[in-house]
Amino acid sequence: MPKTIFGGDHQHLVEVLTEARKSASLTQVELSQRLGRDQTFISLIERGQRRVDVIEFIGMAKAMGTDPTEVFAEVVSRISASRS
Repeated sequence: MPKTIFGGDHQHLVEVLTEARKSASLTQVELSQRLGRDQTFISLIERGQRRVDVIEFIGMAKAMGTDPTEVFAEVVSRISASRS
């Protein structure tokens, strides 16, 4: 299990973003280039060591060619399911 400073519901966000990137057939490097960021930016997020603000979330979703509202809906769905 990777070391993380954030737990609980944050892990659902990390999982959804990682799955979306992989579904878009993008490497961390490719996504980071689309965002104009360093690869470590994506790595820190996917390892749960960096939080994502809403503007970054929208940018990441769009860079992956996905609708941010659909990605967010999946996060909310997983959080809701984990609390049932």
